[in-house]
Formats: sequence, structure tokens, C-alpha cells
Amino acid sequence: MKIAAAAYPLSPLVDFAEYTAKLTIWVEDAVAGGANLLVFPEYGSMELTSLARRAISENLEAALHEVARRGPAVDALHCELAAKHNVYILGASAPYFGNTRPTNRATFYGPSGIIGHQDKQMMTRFERETWDVVAGNPLQIFDTPIGKIGVLICYDSEFPLLARALIEAGAQIILVPSCTDTLAGYTRVKVGAMARALEGQCVVVHAPTVGLCHFCPAVDENVGAAAIYGPADKGFPETGILAETALNESGWAIAEIELSAIETVRAQGSVFNHYHWPEQADRAAQTIQILKIL
Repeated sequence: MKIAAAAYPLSPLVDFAEYTAKLTIWVEDAVAGGANLLVFPEYGSMELTSLARRAISENLEAALHEVARRGPAVDALHCELAAKHNVYILGASAPYFGNTRPTNRATFYGPSGIIGHQDKQMMTRFERETWDVVAGNPLQIFDTPIGKIGVLICYDSEFPLLARALIEAGAQIILVPSCTDTLAGYTRVKVGAMARALEGQCVVVHAPTVGLCHFCPAVDENVGAAAIYGPADKGFPETGILAETALNESGWAIAEIELSAIETVRAQGSVFNHYHWPEQADRAAQTIQILKIL
């Protein structure tokens, strides 16, 4: 199969029809490249705040509610595109108000409709201290005809135990939508994503927002490059990078993968990170002696 990761710019929109046209073009471009799994970024949905008055789009709390209320229309559009093109789409994550405070939720769509949702597990300082976005439902595995897929939203990718839980549940592909406002932030997610591909001997798909967004302060600056990573071992590139866009340039990173390559590298690779993972616990549990040198 072919996987497409979006380096996605947030655009000011006149109406929902313009959003429909934009998303349609993006999906059609990926499909034209042969992709059947498309990944959009974290908080890419925040561009929908431009459909409201500036007083709403520039207000951190009001912006959350504005995007959340458009969820049903966004779902319908993604379902239509997934069915029309017979593809799987991880939509750009959006605030979801299931309780008093919102979660950061990504919805996974397939040819037959909504497959499920993944809420972000670990909130950044901005989400915790300023935006009051909270952790949601636990990690999910989406068992699809194109593979077993897990999602780690942005900061989640920097925590190896989350990824390992997905790997132990059978994940072959991990999707990492992100939204970072500095090169350092993007680098942290990139390094985390590549490390998760190494540890789990799996494919990790990184899809960021890119460019400036003058109408919504929550996502006003976006730095990143889309990429698809694998373990730097048998059957994969020596760099571990299967495809990558240029930094801060919008577009798709597209790579062809075979699930059999994941199983092969886990069974016959130069190293066995996936298999040897449990050995760490015994080693780490041993007493660490601190040698004091006078």
C-alpha cells in the first residue's frame, strides 16, 4: 500500500464550501499519488475558526467551541471522500466536548464510514496550563484490511511506553499527527517518531501543520515536515526515512510499504528491538550502584 502524510497549511476560509473544496483537492492529490492511507495533522481543524467572527477565532476558549460544533459536518465530508476514493483517512484532530473540558480527538475514517476515534493522551504545557484541554479515552488499535494501526498525537510520540502498548497490542503502523510552533518542537516530535519506529520495528507516519495562521493565536506559527519512517534495518532505508517533504513546505510525503517488510525485519533484522524490549525490565530492576570517587 501507499501512505500519504500531509504537511498541511491552515488557510483562512470564506465558508464551509471553501473548506470542502480544499480538503477535496488534498485528498484527490494523495489518491492521484496512489495513496490509500492519508494522514492529516493535529489541530489542522483549527482553520475552521476563520469561518467565525474574528472575536471568536482570536479567543482561545471560543475557538475550541467553534471548531467542535462543526464536527458533524466535518465527519460527513471525510466519510464522503473516504467512500468515494476507497481510502482510509486520519482526519485533522479537533477539540471534542464529551465532558466539561475538551479532548484533542482525531477521527479515523474508512470507505464504510467512521472507524473510530483516538484522543490525545499526554497534554503539552500549553494544553494543560492555558487551554485546559484534557486527556481522553485510552489508546485504540484500528484493525483494518490495510493493517493494524495506532495513533499517537504529537506529544504522545515522545513517550515510549505509549507506543509500546500499541506495539504489544499488534500495531504495525503508528500515525503521528502534530502541531508544533518551533523548530525545537518539531524536532522533538520527529526524533520521538523515529525512535518509536526503531523500538517497535514498525512504520511511523508524521503529519504536521506548516506555515503561519494569522487568524487563530492557538496555532499561529507552525513548523514541520511530513515524513514516513521505518527502522533503519533490513528492507528499509539506511536512514530510516521512507519519504519526507522539505521543511515548512506544504504537500504530501508518500511512500509505498509492505506489511510483510515489518514482520521480516522483526524476525530477521540486524537487531531485534521489538523482540528484546522485555529484557530491559530485568536489567533496569537491578540495583544501580553509585560509585563515589574521592
